[in-house]
Amino acid sequence: MTRLTDLELFVRTADLGSLTAAAKAMDWSPAAASAAVKRLEATWGVAVFVRSTRSLRLSTEGERMLPHVRAALSAMTEAQAVVSKTRSALRGELQLSMPSDLGRNILLPWLETFLQRHPDLSLRLHFSDRTADLMRVPLDMAIRYGTLRGSAQVALPLLLNNPRLLVASPQYIARHGTPATVAELAQHEALSFMVGDEVPKTWRLCVQGQWVDAPVQGRRNANDSEVVSRWAVDGLGLAYRSQIDMAAHIAAGRLVHINPHWQGEPGDLHLVVPGRKQVTAAVRALRDHLVPLLAQLAAGSAQHKR
Repeated sequence: MTRLTDLELFVRTADLGSLTAAAKAMDWSPAAASAAVKRLEATWGVAVFVRSTRSLRLSTEGERMLPHVRAALSAMTEAQAVVSKTRSALRGELQLSMPSDLGRNILLPWLETFLQRHPDLSLRLHFSDRTADLMRVPLDMAIRYGTLRGSAQVALPLLLNNPRLLVASPQYIARHGTPATVAELAQHEALSFMVGDEVPKTWRLCVQGQWVDAPVQGRRNANDSEVVSRWAVDGLGLAYRSQIDMAAHIAAGRLVHINPHWQGEPGDLHLVVPGRKQVTAAVRALRDHLVPLLAQLAAGSAQHKR
């Protein structure tokens, strides 16, 4: 396959009348420039230059090839400009994966506002609590909890102060009381969110500066985060969910933050893309749109903690 840089050297040499001058203009060594010409001549099967000890000129075949090579390089430049314009423009389709509860009940209206601001954009949304493999499925980005380790993917922060909270409805607390110690959690109905098919046996909490794995048990477990939230609002037990997911419920009084001095695990929220080249203007615009809205919601939730 012919290298574009070899074609560029061919044109530069023809314009300057000197292979040495063309190599210098492209910051190449004379040996690298000579090798490039040999590759072209081997690929095309003709000599493109006529050389002497004092001069260099295009051969008849080289003169015939030159306008076609110029056109090819011009077409590549135009193609690169189109790609660059596409990357910087807010148009096209974005495929986005997000957790079910967060996506349906918090992000959806904000995404609608984003679309109204950018009429040349369209969204294809995927709601799932499973972690999508951005290298295998046709997704542009995913909203995820936690941090990436040992991955070539890029994580753009959306909300960094987003701990998990222990919550229950006022009705549940009225019937069953509030657990005063971590040990008492085992006596309550735990509404657990399953990662995959595994039901968690403990919830990790920091009590008086010490992290402990509190044993929990319950008859209601789901791999859909929205279902766990509904169970909690319906007064069926305790839930251990991220602050941003519970923010609206806490602000409306549907749920209460139990023992705020018990710190839950961090649940930092990120916008994840497959690589740096996929961080387009549209991706950055979406992140800039969501960050202040998430921060405002989290701040409102913090004011309503019990």
